[in-house]
Amino acid sequence: MNEFEKDPQSKNNDVVDSIKGFSFSFIFFVLIFAIGVLFNVVGS
Repeated sequence: MNEFEKDPQSKNNDVVDSIKGFSFSFIFFVLIFAIGVLFNVVGS
């Protein structure tokens, strides 16, 4: 067992980090899509 496995920097669950990363990226792309749709509706 190496020294990094004995003392990890982050002791929280990886599933929580995965859910956070997925939700933040999903919200970001939905926001970009909504801005594009808004410009499309306003422009037409």
